[in-house]
Amino acid sequence: MLEAVELACERDDRMLFTGLSFRVAPGDLLQVEGANGSGKTSLLRMICGFLPLQQGQLRWHTQAIGDNWPGFCQDLLYLGHRTAIKPGLTALENLRFLHSLHGHATDAQLWQALESVGLRGYEESYCRNLSAGQQRRVSLAQLYLSDAPLWVLDEIFTAIDKSGVAQFEALLRERAQQGGMVVFTTHHQMALPGLKVLHLGDYA
Repeated sequence: MLEAVELACERDDRMLFTGLSFRVAPGDLLQVEGANGSGKTSLLRMICGFLPLQQGQLRWHTQAIGDNWPGFCQDLLYLGHRTAIKPGLTALENLRFLHSLHGHATDAQLWQALESVGLRGYEESYCRNLSAGQQRRVSLAQLYLSDAPLWVLDEIFTAIDKSGVAQFEALLRERAQQGGMVVFTTHHQMALPGLKVLHLGDYA
């Protein structure tokens, strides 16, 4: 379980949110909503340890995340609104590198993941020659390789068409059914049963 207790975030002398508490249990899908500049990305980066906590505490399985940082990192997959794709590498090379940060996969598994995101035939294409949506799909292929209990996803549907969004909605539903936990932001309307929504405006 992921638990946030009385978090606060201040940027440029402006309080974005304060007194923010929530829990994410196995099988939960939590969408973080708020206006631009309300702190959605900041909250996700706090969860992942990219921003220091200004106030409050984050716990993973009842233990403060900082007390077992290596263990938490092993349980986490983070995908940001930037794809982290290197244009001088092929789709396969990029995916191999990205997934190596979390685990090992055979080339057959990497090829299958790329096929799952609609990139069959593009495995050896340099990413500089791919569209923005195709580059995003290379990054999203990590979801088909990850068994991390917690996924934190920041605007991952940028440049993805409607059919692609529907496909990844189905993947998130399946992940929740398997007991995974997902915290995400998106500007798309999501059709996810049991979806929990956290409105940052309620904590401004």
